[in-house]
Amino acid sequence: MPLFRTGGLVAKGDVDQRIADATLELLRTRGPRGVTVEAVTARSGVAKTTIYRRYRDRREMLSAALGRLTPTAPPGADADPRERLRWVIEHAVEAVEGGIGFGGFAALLTDEDPEFTDVFRRLLAGQRAALETVIEDSWAGVDAATLIDALVGAYTAERARTGTVAEGWQTRLFDLFWPVVGSA
Repeated sequence: MPLFRTGGLVAKGDVDQRIADATLELLRTRGPRGVTVEAVTARSGVAKTTIYRRYRDRREMLSAALGRLTPTAPPGADADPRERLRWVIEHAVEAVEGGIGFGGFAALLTDEDPEFTDVFRRLLAGQRAALETVIEDSWAGVDAATLIDALVGAYTAERARTGTVAEGWQTRLFDLFWPVVGSA
């Protein structure tokens, strides 16, 4: 059912997408406490009444936005082992960078907003399971959990140390881990 607003017709899906985009941007930059209906209204341009017609509260709004995040399909079985490791490196940090962001990650580490900790951990567990499967299917001798922890830890340390993740970071990590992973 379309919604009407000044300036023309807006599809329901477009409004939902604007709400989800604003919600995730606030989460990534400010953490879960920064996700309020008022902040989403200001960021998205969607009226508060419209948001409340869709979601009972900020928790439901945040859960719906996180539910829109879908993991990337893993590389095919015929992919070169080097390309598989590059894919793992790229996607090991995607749950942070493209998912909950450092705002959500910081809240998770500090348990700042316990109401959302379980939601975040479920999201991360699903993405992590997909990575573990690729690693286990690719390199039988590699401890998948430790590799993922090392990659995410290196990413987090790089961001903490410099305030950003330097260009070439993934290549440096590949060069560090390939001798170990490639020999497994």
